[in-house]
Amino acid sequence: MLLYAASAALSCLVLFVGLRQLDPNREASKKALEHKKEIAKRLGRPLIQTNPYEDVIACDVINPDHIDVEFGSIGGLESIKEALFELVILPLKRPDLFSHGKLLGPQKGVLLYGPPGTGKTMLAKAIAKESGAVFINVRISNLMSKWFGDAQKLVAAVFSLAHKLQPAITFIDEVDSFLGQRRTTDHEALLNMKTEFMALWDGFTTDQNARVMVLAATNRPSELDEAILRRLPQSFEIGMPDQSERAEILKVILKGERVEDNIDFGHIAALCEGYTGSDLFDLCKKAAYFPIRELLDDEKKGKRSPASRPLSELDLAKALATSRKTKVAANEYGGLNLRVQGESGDYQIQAAINEFSKLVVSHMVNLQSDSQDP
Repeated sequence: MLLYAASAALSCLVLFVGLRQLDPNREASKKALEHKKEIAKRLGRPLIQTNPYEDVIACDVINPDHIDVEFGSIGGLESIKEALFELVILPLKRPDLFSHGKLLGPQKGVLLYGPPGTGKTMLAKAIAKESGAVFINVRISNLMSKWFGDAQKLVAAVFSLAHKLQPAITFIDEVDSFLGQRRTTDHEALLNMKTEFMALWDGFTTDQNARVMVLAATNRPSELDEAILRRLPQSFEIGMPDQSERAEILKVILKGERVEDNIDFGHIAALCEGYTGSDLFDLCKKAAYFPIRELLDDEKKGKRSPASRPLSELDLAKALATSRKTKVAANEYGGLNLRVQGESGDYQIQAAINEFSKLVVSHMVNLQSDSQDP
């Protein structure tokens, strides 16, 4: 009997191993298991069970421990950072203070709007870092699918995964491209995605005490749908920095860099009227190349230096002379397009006018030269 039981067990083991080896989906299952482990490592929650649709969204999840942006990394915007701490971060960190009644519930939606380059995305990362919330960076490309109905399931997976990982922040950058005003010309799939998103965001099955918040950023708040604006009761305008804020931004950018001690940040900030935080960062990057160029020029002349000199105020001024603000560059590009369109439309007329102008100028030059001859 023992030999019979042992042979039966061995036969079952051989049959089981053989079937596993013959399974055509064995490699795919192995990759799926490794993918699950990678997702659990990324989320920092190994005990959370996710479905295939949530696995797709989990690829865009950022652990707050991996975010290196804090409020101290953002220059200026002190009043906005204080308001965001009270309205957004505190309910996520101290839910015990906001669990009584309906008025002190956690915020369900916050909108950051303003010109490009003013720090909206950095503020979103800082909120996730300061609150310790999981950051779900929603990408519209991951919500699209060629299969009918998959887009709605992926949208539902965004909220179900955020509920499992709470406290969680669902961030949608350039939200106007996804949740803009609904029009009759919209594709059916996009319209269904918008409807599903709004229904799950503030529907009958929504947990009012869930520590899940939708954080949106846009440059064009006027193009958002009215129903979306109703779900974003808290909005903050991230406007152009003033002179004192530009000076703070410069200090934050150059913190930890090799710079001279006598830089007058107030003077440089006064010269950077109309510059955004992104423009100031590009300005500092351009100025940082001047010491490198001098070092390379010295090496060509035979002079050897162990390291480049520190960044000076003169480098920032020289870089400022060749820099352009984002708004100015956009206007120049727009004017260039208009000129190109005008030239393509009336090319022959413009060419004839140019030729006539050349003839007139040459004739006037000849007359002047003739009058000067004795």
